[in-house]
Amino acid sequence: MNETPGMNVFLTGGSGFVGQHLITRLVGDGHTVWALARSDQAAQKVERAGARPVRGDLADLADPADLADLADLADLNGSGSQPAWLNSLQESDVVVHAAARMAFWGEDAGFERDNHRPTLALFRAAAAAGVRRFVLISAAAVSTDRNRGPAVVAEDTPTGDSVIAYGRVKLATEQALTETATPGMELIILRPPFIWGTGMTTLDETVASGRFAFIDNGRHTMDFVHVANLAAATAAALTQGRDRGVYYITDGTPMAMRDFFTPVMGALGADVSKAPSLPFAVATLLGRVLDRTARMLRRPTPPPLYNWLVAIMGRDRSYDITRARTELGYRPEVTFAAGVKEMRAAAGPRE
Repeated sequence: MNETPGMNVFLTGGSGFVGQHLITRLVGDGHTVWALARSDQAAQKVERAGARPVRGDLADLADPADLADLADLADLNGSGSQPAWLNSLQESDVVVHAAARMAFWGEDAGFERDNHRPTLALFRAAAAAGVRRFVLISAAAVSTDRNRGPAVVAEDTPTGDSVIAYGRVKLATEQALTETATPGMELIILRPPFIWGTGMTTLDETVASGRFAFIDNGRHTMDFVHVANLAAATAAALTQGRDRGVYYITDGTPMAMRDFFTPVMGALGADVSKAPSLPFAVATLLGRVLDRTARMLRRPTPPPLYNWLVAIMGRDRSYDITRARTELGYRPEVTFAAGVKEMRAAAGPRE
């Protein structure tokens, strides 16, 4: 349980996979959670999870370039008055911003429109409203660069140039927030890698299509974080950590991709124990060709193999969580075995 209960937390993304777990954890810790909901369905989901829904949409926020300073909130929705849901910030101690369009394919402009600009506008609005702390759920994808780079990455490791727009824009957002002066409001940035656990939807399309392959027989090391462990880190970040601090958050147990995906995909109903494999050199060449072709044809969805998949599955990569342990007091609570067992139980018996 959190040692400082009773805070008012304004949450975005509360109806999603991560957001649902955040609500459960924060409410369980004794906090009051106000969750932004852009539809009746989203409002019902956050309410069932224990939060108080606030009807609104991040799209209501104007481009932050239109704001002269932190106090310039009079025309955020372009109609002469700020969105009504921003009033909830006046009563909030902390904002946890978990909402984002997450995709491994797409152009920078789309992520700038959907993720970057609303985040910066919300950040400025929170500071103007007197919020004491802003917790951004970013992503380890900011450091998924085009080169193999170091096998173990820490917060002070150069991020390079992310191979996907999602990661590039996430990094630009981190930098923009860090460089925005917010007297009286602190900023904490959490960088989770692959988020897994009961209710995850990231692999749904892969399971449905039956398409799955390893690179180099799945021997490369990967890192990941159970959604409940990310919720635990977020709960700690409400009060712990230094202003403008950046923290990688993982389960602390990196392992070979085959060892991770075989039981996790199995819990989702897909047997990948005998999935095919490509050598890294072949995957790299094929991925580049398919990636370039799909982009030239402006395909809305990625090809079966593309640069990001090769970058992720074709090299060893884990994240040092020493800083999170030391400054946030973070300790992973759900083990890999327990998380897989929970997923299997939630799926029920299979024929």
